[in-house]
Amino acid sequence: MMIKDVIPGFELFKPKTVAEAVALLGQHKKDAWKLAGGNDSLSWFKDRVKRPKAVIDLTGIAELKGVRENAGGLEIGALTTLTEIENNAAVRKSFRLLADAAGMVASPQIRNTGTLGGNVGQDARCWYYRSGLPCYRAGGTTCFADTPEGQNREHAIFDASRCVAVSPSDVAPVLVALDAQMVIRGPGGERVVKAEDYFIGPRVDITKMTQVKDDELLVAVRIPATYAGAQFHFEKVTDRKSWDFALVNVAAAVKVDAGGVVQDARIACGGVSCTPKRFVAAEGAIKGKKVDAALAKLAGDSTGRGARPLNYNHFKVPLMANLVMRAVRDAKA
Repeated sequence: MMIKDVIPGFELFKPKTVAEAVALLGQHKKDAWKLAGGNDSLSWFKDRVKRPKAVIDLTGIAELKGVRENAGGLEIGALTTLTEIENNAAVRKSFRLLADAAGMVASPQIRNTGTLGGNVGQDARCWYYRSGLPCYRAGGTTCFADTPEGQNREHAIFDASRCVAVSPSDVAPVLVALDAQMVIRGPGGERVVKAEDYFIGPRVDITKMTQVKDDELLVAVRIPATYAGAQFHFEKVTDRKSWDFALVNVAAAVKVDAGGVVQDARIACGGVSCTPKRFVAAEGAIKGKKVDAALAKLAGDSTGRGARPLNYNHFKVPLMANLVMRAVRDAKA
């Protein structure tokens, strides 16, 4: 019988610079674990599902922290806490969508230590996977959630490929809606990828949720000025009011003119796919048109195309449609 709550031994490293951290990651590769706020990491360790030989504690790297304004946009260090993002004046002024989402993550205690990079980089929450069962994502040969008896109420209705786990991040769909860029640093230098491409599904790599390689580090998120001051909407539906992951959430950034006509829009949902799901059809349906109840309903209804719900999560289809409808309905000048 496995004894839980006993953390296996590991070697702890506390680099002071990104360069030092990248060097350590290059040295230890798959045996390394990147530690930010630690809220999720300690659960993995206590349950003995993850057994890293080296833990790289990033909390002492000052250059990974803080919100910086540049060219009308923002650059946010990956180690910036969710509480700081929620309360930052520049974020609230131009990109309230991000502040709203950060303020709905878990509980105040977790937001005080949880980081931007940790929130977008957290692993799947599927209980079969996190219990240590040999599912596809863990290197096994089955998906325990995608069976007639599987408990899959929280799982994906889109883009499943063997694994039906969803992205658990509240911030991730916001970054897609804001057309953010993710700055990654590794042994080969720095590379920048769009948030929409940063998150990857099981068809790309079933063992990962993001593009970040074992010897790389997310160092910052850049938000361009494109949607600064747009009409924003973030909404999250959960079983509990606080300290819970979204069944479905929606993030929308809509630019409307003085007459209420939509000039541009980006809409994404979390909790419905392994990655934040962008609804290009809904965006196209509202561009160039004046927002009203009928247009909002049309946008919401378009989101169900291609959905393949599992035994216990059919409710996500109308829930998702209603959230997108509400996001568009509220996008008025």
